[in-house]
Amino acid sequence: MDSGLILLIFLAILFAWGLNRMRRALRLGPVGYAGIVIVFILVVLALWGRTFR
Repeated sequence: MDSGLILLIFLAILFAWGLNRMRRALRLGPVGYAGIVIVFILVVLALWGRTFR
């Protein structure tokens, strides 16, 4: 497995954990939380995909 991909997976887990802890402070509902997670996943996949060019 690519070491960059392992790092991105670790950062995604860390981001999800931090966002879950801050969810009440930001007053996010389930839809807002899911939207932020989906946008984060798309950005991470776009950054990871650029490494193959």
